[in-house]
Amino acid sequence: MKDFREIKAWQKTHALVLFCYKLTSKFPKEEKFGLTSQIRRAAVSVSTNIVEGNSRNSDTEFRRFINISESSAAELEYLFLLCYDLNLITPDENRFGSESSIEIRKMLAGLKKKLNTHMDDHSSILIYRKQDA
Repeated sequence: MKDFREIKAWQKTHALVLFCYKLTSKFPKEEKFGLTSQIRRAAVSVSTNIVEGNSRNSDTEFRRFINISESSAAELEYLFLLCYDLNLITPDENRFGSESSIEIRKMLAGLKKKLNTHMDDHSSILIYRKQDA
């Protein structure tokens, strides 16, 4: 099994999680249980589902968790737009967050494609684990 820390999509998501925590630490206190919580949960969901899927040793399971990660990344993309429209973040913060979310979704789609290519090959996990995602 490949160490999740070596998966490029996870590395990108982890950096985005750190960005989200730093970003939301500046939000008004009344957003603690609103947008702050929602953004953090969505960002962490992207990363943790990659980790959990990777640990399953099954292409089918891994694809399922990647789908969840993709959905959370899409949610995060919208949340950046919402925060921008509410004047909680700057244009640059919105751009970075949105572009990162989109890039992560593309990386996850590529990872899923790799898994689908070897769907019937029982060694696909080994092939995947030897390559960078």
